[in-house]
Amino acid sequence: MRKVEHAIQDAYPDDFSWCYGCGRLNKDGHHFRTGWEGDQTITLYTPRPEHKAIPGYVYGGIIASLIDCHGTGSASLALHRKNGHEPGDGTEAPRFVTASLEIKYRKPTPQEVPLRAIGKVEEIHPKKFKVVTEVYAENVCCAEGEVIAALMPDTFGQEKQS
Repeated sequence: MRKVEHAIQDAYPDDFSWCYGCGRLNKDGHHFRTGWEGDQTITLYTPRPEHKAIPGYVYGGIIASLIDCHGTGSASLALHRKNGHEPGDGTEAPRFVTASLEIKYRKPTPQEVPLRAIGKVEEIHPKKFKVVTEVYAENVCCAEGEVIAALMPDTFGQEKQS
């Protein structure tokens, strides 16, 4: 399976690179990598054997996680590009959090098949983006999702003071 060469996750600051889905520093995570493919975004992932729901099919939570991280990564890509940057240019990328996540499972997702999450990004507010994603196993759309991604506030991740 091909790889996303210039992933936005590589441009996230270390303090915010621990997400179980897309965090490059989380040794136990999925390591989803999201990049541009033309004017769309793409994340490629092959589920592992332990991601099984029933023999031969992928657990739906993995699909939800893929759509979730693809959505926030896509929003980051869009704002990074709007700010004049691209993944791999050495600049730190903005981070987003999920404000809402909607998943529609269309077909059972087969196990041991590379998945492609393809997204379209729309800015809906200066600090919010809507990402519509389709997840394909081979040429079959198995799931669709919509993420509303909100720009991570500066205070996010800081310890709360009593």
